[in-house]
Amino acid sequence: MPNGRTGIMAGMHALLSGFAPIWVLTGIGYAVGRGGLLGAQAEAVLGRFVFHVAMPAALFTLVSKASPDVFGGPAMVAFAASTAVAAGLGFVLVRRVFGRDRAGAAIGAMASGHVNSANLGIPVAVQVLGDASFVAQVILFQVLVLSPVILTLLDSGTRGGGDGEPGARRGGGVRRMLTMPVRNPIILASMLGVAVSAAGLRPPAALAHPCEVLGAAAVPTALITLGLSLHRGPGGGGGSRRGRAETAAVVAVKTLGQPLVALLVAGPLLGLSGGRLLAVVLCAALPTAQNSFIYAREYGLDAGPARDAIVASTLVSMVTLSVAAWALGGG
Repeated sequence: MPNGRTGIMAGMHALLSGFAPIWVLTGIGYAVGRGGLLGAQAEAVLGRFVFHVAMPAALFTLVSKASPDVFGGPAMVAFAASTAVAAGLGFVLVRRVFGRDRAGAAIGAMASGHVNSANLGIPVAVQVLGDASFVAQVILFQVLVLSPVILTLLDSGTRGGGDGEPGARRGGGVRRMLTMPVRNPIILASMLGVAVSAAGLRPPAALAHPCEVLGAAAVPTALITLGLSLHRGPGGGGGSRRGRAETAAVVAVKTLGQPLVALLVAGPLLGLSGGRLLAVVLCAALPTAQNSFIYAREYGLDAGPARDAIVASTLVSMVTLSVAAWALGGG
């Protein structure tokens, strides 16, 4: 891991380099939406493309190349604990304090605990930590554990029989729960990737290369879609005092609560120090991933709160990531 002033400067450069694509692509999306270049349905069409095509391809490519024993070690335990606490607290706050239904609270949980590990976590980790091996574990944890939990809550809270639909919960809800892995492209692609990895197989180039090309489109297209949504202005009460309070609560849990829990669990409880402690805290301090916005759109929910949390947490995390890198990196 880089040390001293050189390491800190490299870390700051990595932060700026990592954030730049987020702001640039989101800004392009906003400009495209403002100019009406892609038409009124562009946001919906691009969102569905990401959810049903690009993201499954990216997840299959990632998981199929992963080692089955990737989740070992106390560092991963600490990060998983911080995710569970942050997502659980976000769910309770959005559900009980701000009065959203189960599906809306699931999006709140995701916005509170699902970190932007790919397009921001990897460049930061490479420069600050020297490698991205722990970020790879974080990505897989979110793909294989956190996302299925969130998607199950979304499915049960919407088409699968949400609050106030006891008949759906007794019959159709159970059937939908059992069949969700083969109906949901995100979970299906992840399960196929696990099967390929566990069997020690390598997909032929004729399949692997198209998946890689499609997967590479997932993040930029999601950011363009996010920018398109900004042109519509605040949604879901985002411009009201209550909406701003909800965004502030979710962002506080994400950018302050999750890294603090990670620090407490990894340090005093598990005895991690140095680079391993920094890796856990940095990953926990990453902002909300754009997946929460894409999931909210796909399930027919108001995507405004997720969008606002992504933008606000990305702004705040520029400070919290810098502080974490300086305080724990020997600065």
